[in-house]
Amino acid sequence: MILPSIHSPQDVKQLSAQKLSELAAEIRKKILEVVAKNGGHLASNLGLVELTIALHRVFDSPNDAIVFDVSHQCYAHKLLTGRYEQFDSLRQHGGISGFTRHSESPHDFFDNGHASTSISQALGLLSAWNAQGRNGKVVAVIGDGALTGGLAFEGLLHAGQLSKNLIVVLNDNKMSIDANNGTLSRYLSSVSMTTFYQRIRRLSDRIIDALPHAEHHVGKLLFRFKRALKGLFLTDNLFTDLGFEYVGPLDGHDIKELENVLRRVSRLPRPVVVHIRTVKGKGYSPAENNPAVFHGIGPFTISDGTMEKFDSLSFTEAFSASLLSLSRQHTNIMAITAAMAKGTGLDAFARHYPERFFDVGIAEEHAVTFASGLSKGGMLPIVAIYSTFIQRSIDQIIHDIALPELPVVLVFDRAGPVPNDGETHQGLFDIALLRPIPHLTLMCPATAADLHSCLSWAVASHRPVAIRYPKLSCPSELAAFSSPIAEGRGVLVKCADFAPTLSAAFEDEAPEQKLLFVCTGGFYSETLQAARSLLMEDVYVDIYALRFIKPIDELYFTTVASAYTGVLVIEDGVRTGGVAEYLFSVLKAAHLDNALVKAFPEAFFSHGSRAQVCEDAAMAPRDIAAAARTLLKS
Repeated sequence: MILPSIHSPQDVKQLSAQKLSELAAEIRKKILEVVAKNGGHLASNLGLVELTIALHRVFDSPNDAIVFDVSHQCYAHKLLTGRYEQFDSLRQHGGISGFTRHSESPHDFFDNGHASTSISQALGLLSAWNAQGRNGKVVAVIGDGALTGGLAFEGLLHAGQLSKNLIVVLNDNKMSIDANNGTLSRYLSSVSMTTFYQRIRRLSDRIIDALPHAEHHVGKLLFRFKRALKGLFLTDNLFTDLGFEYVGPLDGHDIKELENVLRRVSRLPRPVVVHIRTVKGKGYSPAENNPAVFHGIGPFTISDGTMEKFDSLSFTEAFSASLLSLSRQHTNIMAITAAMAKGTGLDAFARHYPERFFDVGIAEEHAVTFASGLSKGGMLPIVAIYSTFIQRSIDQIIHDIALPELPVVLVFDRAGPVPNDGETHQGLFDIALLRPIPHLTLMCPATAADLHSCLSWAVASHRPVAIRYPKLSCPSELAAFSSPIAEGRGVLVKCADFAPTLSAAFEDEAPEQKLLFVCTGGFYSETLQAARSLLMEDVYVDIYALRFIKPIDELYFTTVASAYTGVLVIEDGVRTGGVAEYLFSVLKAAHLDNALVKAFPEAFFSHGSRAQVCEDAAMAPRDIAAAARTLLKS
């Protein structure tokens, strides 16, 4: 085997051309084995193997920088930069990240996890190096899906203006997570698939390759000759209009061609776009045939691609079912996602109501402002985006939704602690970011029935509403969560309801001390575990699940809390600026002094299971129970 002997990119450079296809096959096999066991991003990584090999053979990382956009496609890069021995720990608690992480390796320049950042980052890094007299090359690798993000175009515009020798490799696989839609995707397809264009490209390549010493001395003059030759037959494209040299489209699985072109463009003094075409899921037929399903997946069986199935209903599935039900009654409902139809559960809505569904690509800001226009026009838009990605749209929520008080329902999946994807994907900041916004109602359902009630209420409210819920299976239903919604009020769940056997000890006599757990809906499961563990210790605990994060009926809340000797407020968000601290101040103002707060500290939490992330944050059920014991001693 070749791969175990690769300890750095220098080892890749020493391989003969004949060994490269063998190395690519070994990389694919290793990625497939590890992702099948650990879960991860499969299709995108299988598609970028040859390009990654070519990049590390041409450039001198880390003296040169390779910046991966989103960076979920960096698995081959990790294997070629000294992390083969650690690769089995991919995405595991304490193991290596599924994204680039600078603390892991000097070959990882940025901690990336969100789309469309690479061009701006690479241009800034290159400009800094130039200012210091450093001659390293900087390459940004960006997918066609990420190119739909406005930030990517801002970077392109600035790079063309600065005219620095930035290299942008555009990986065109017609996919972001779901299939790409829109003008840009059609444009790239038209450039790539024009037979005449391809003929001219191959002809110009042959002419240059036939020139003496072309491999060693080709530079600005020959590339301008090549571009002029194309110009006799073809008009300029988008990238040349922005000030870039344009090369491509190339076969992204032909290492020799990729190496030759990358060596040439590395000598150019101007910004260059190298357009490559790849197959997402390359080399594994289930992923090639269904790249959206194999984009980000849990463990699966390699032989046939079957994935582990769960009997319990997830919050995402509960939202999907509720939305379909409501859409039959409300024909003005329209659904919007930002390249996350399957991940947010909107794929079912898209199948039933394609004329009422919009996938805007990786463009969260546009999704929110587009929704404001739909709302102003008399429709009821429901925008479903992951909590971590809605961070990009705070200004649009404030300026375009909340300020004019437009009826738009924002749905945040993956709120709270998120498993496996690490620091960039935690949904811990939405409450603190959104609570101060006037006119915006925030809701946090605790069960599937509660989610349906909240969504129904939001649809009927004719105001801006945001609903957040976790990446988690829905807890078992209780009758309390079917209670009618009263604005600002939560759901009081008695211990006799959620643990009738354990609470039987308190039936004959009233306990001297009664605790109340107040929790955001996304953390109801962990709160419930902590409450049950305390009941086993003969500690009486009821749970007040917040349906509303904002507004909150303070009088009702303090009236409920006054019946207890201690109150623990628990939040699946960052403590600073969150709802728990606010409720703590409300309790203090009402002279209910025996209260504590449990929320996530100001920190970025690494990858691991949800339980492990909670352990790292001291927010596991046992930590909640320990805080409750502190209250009992007060």
